[in-house]
Amino acid sequence: MSPKGYTSAPGDAAPVKVPDTHWEDLARLDPEDVRLRSGGTIDAGGGYRLPFLNTEIIVDTTDRRLRANRGDGAEIIDDPLLELILLVYLKHAADIDPASRMAAAKELKEGHFFTGVHALDVARVVEMYGRNPDGFAAAAEALGGLRESHADVSYRLPALPRVPLYYLLWEGDEDFEPNITVCFDRTIEHHFAADAIWGLVKRVSYALVEKGSGTGDCAL
Repeated sequence: MSPKGYTSAPGDAAPVKVPDTHWEDLARLDPEDVRLRSGGTIDAGGGYRLPFLNTEIIVDTTDRRLRANRGDGAEIIDDPLLELILLVYLKHAADIDPASRMAAAKELKEGHFFTGVHALDVARVVEMYGRNPDGFAAAAEALGGLRESHADVSYRLPALPRVPLYYLLWEGDEDFEPNITVCFDRTIEHHFAADAIWGLVKRVSYALVEKGSGTGDCAL
């Protein structure tokens, strides 16, 4: 799975391609094994239910689509980047709980990947919240984030059942530009390769920006 295949989040210009083989591979797996590894649940209609941030997602393996379960019905989601992330997670997640020990991208085994064009995509998050820590806190909490004690403001975001992400914000001032660092639980590489981690950060960053834009009431 190459990052060139999913370089965009919703609203970006480049389309994301989801190979049919991901759905085919998932359909061949034992549902109980997938449930145990992923921390999700089996959906009665065929497929799986996974929480992504503040929304329960139905991964429908019969119709090969995603639905957001909002309580008043299951809304179809047209979100190829999220689709790709969830399919890869269901296929490869390990039955390992988070270790609650943070690691920066450069500390991961494949840390060399996250440089140059593959640097973690947080530019829009910095632009929106770098000088607005209260807005960042509100957006993170609306997505189910829990406050941490790092940097000026930081949150642990429940991206997936076994994959939290940590967003650390340093506020800007007259001398320094604002900055955001994304850190990971040290177990993340049991679930995702580096390119999938890159895609997950991009999608979670999009959710944070969307929350702050006032254009919608959910992350999707």
